Amino acid sequence: MRPAALDWSIENCTIARAMEVLGERWTLVVLREVFNGIRRFDDMRVRTGIPRQVLTNRLAMLVERGVLRREPYREPGSRVRHEYRLTDMGLDLWPVLVAVLGWGDRYLADPAGSPLTVAHRDCGAEVRVELHCERGHEVVRPRDVVPRPGPGARRRVG
Repeated sequence: MRPAALDWSIENCTIARAMEVLGERWTLVVLREVFNGIRRFDDMRVRTGIPRQVLTNRLAMLVERGVLRREPYREPGSRVRHEYRLTDMGLDLWPVLVAVLGWGDRYLADPAGSPLTVAHRDCGAEVRVELHCERGHEVVRPRDVVPRPGPGARRRVG
């Protein structure tokens, strides 16, 4: 049976566009650090071991793409430097990072467990990502979802 997805083009796929921004390992590590409150270049570099030039490039790309913004600060007696803050676009990546953390915890954690957890500030319970349709039904399995063309889809010719 021929998959229906072959009937529409994916040239303008937003998953592919998102991966142009997020698809490199160090990018998600940088975002993890900023979400964890590590906002300064030297702190990120020391904490993660990211090579200086790689970190410079990742931060510049994330600023250019609108995921982060630069905020100036000055330590007494030092020159002005910048720290990196999440924009609204960046904050909207939080569920993505929580989903990646959950997947990593399930399949890749050391026997002792993950070195990081995320908890709900109000009650202390662990946070996880769940999928629901817009009518509120929980989506548990991938087979509960059917791909179909969105409003920007183009019919494939031939």
